[in-house]
Amino acid sequence: MPTDTTLIVNPMARAGWLKQKWPLIEPILQRTLGPLEIVFTQRQGDGRPLARQALESGAKLVLAMGGDGTASEVASGILEHQDRVAAGEPVASFGIIPAGTGGDLGRTLGTPRDIEQAAQKVAGSPGRLIDAGRITHVTHDGQTTSGYFINVAGAGVSGLVDVYANESKKPLGGRIAYFWASLRGTLHYKNALVRVRIDDKPAMELRAYLIAAANGGYFGAGMHVAPGAAIDDGLLDVVLIGDLSFPEKVNLGRHIYAGTHIDLPKISCLRGRSVTVEPIDATDGSTQVHPVLLDVDGEAPGRLPATFTILPKALRLRG
Repeated sequence: MPTDTTLIVNPMARAGWLKQKWPLIEPILQRTLGPLEIVFTQRQGDGRPLARQALESGAKLVLAMGGDGTASEVASGILEHQDRVAAGEPVASFGIIPAGTGGDLGRTLGTPRDIEQAAQKVAGSPGRLIDAGRITHVTHDGQTTSGYFINVAGAGVSGLVDVYANESKKPLGGRIAYFWASLRGTLHYKNALVRVRIDDKPAMELRAYLIAAANGGYFGAGMHVAPGAAIDDGLLDVVLIGDLSFPEKVNLGRHIYAGTHIDLPKISCLRGRSVTVEPIDATDGSTQVHPVLLDVDGEAPGRLPATFTILPKALRLRG
């Protein structure tokens, strides 16, 4: 018999920990959340079509269980379905049961890390409307495409860090994996000259270490990149981190987890509904091209140029 709730599970979350513990976890979820339709992802990207299929089958609540990537995929699938059938109006509720290594969306939403407590929060929530983001960008093979994000998207060193972090099996956890990936990114990333336009304001040109279009506050397994961001205010917090020297990059690492980096030199935070970022130069004077990689909810799906747009009250959140 169909149920109103579908749980989309990434069994390989936390390096396979979730798959190993699933026989113990499933009864807790069934007891706390009631009857569930449970489906498992098999590869990266499965969350989007599984969420669409759940809604097409009549689900009223679609939950993502895994890491931030799984949550982003499921939210994207819901948004795709809504755009097709209801012009973006929320048609079902979304929620998360964090079980991954990063946990940045859960930090933004205030979701408990304990699985039973997270499920209890979903079960007892009346629901509220939150924002999401849309991104149009260039893929790695040069095609223009669009998609969604729920937490933080941007470009610069964070895109390179995503590549390094996703190469890791994260045996010591997400925070340590992102720390080492960030260290590698700091050593290898070359600050890029970009043009940034927020809404209809005059464009700015800067050589940037990082540009973040933040709907939520955290990325990179606990870095508080946008401490003023609110996920339901109808605006993106645009954090611009400029042409940092190596000592300044090291100093940034001391501050960004606490969110105290915003007051450092060469860093600013603006707000807007739409942000366009374009690379001005793509080479270092040689024939080698250096694309500026994107970071979209912890994944690196392509490169600049890109436009990030807020979608106010696009998702109904339970939890």
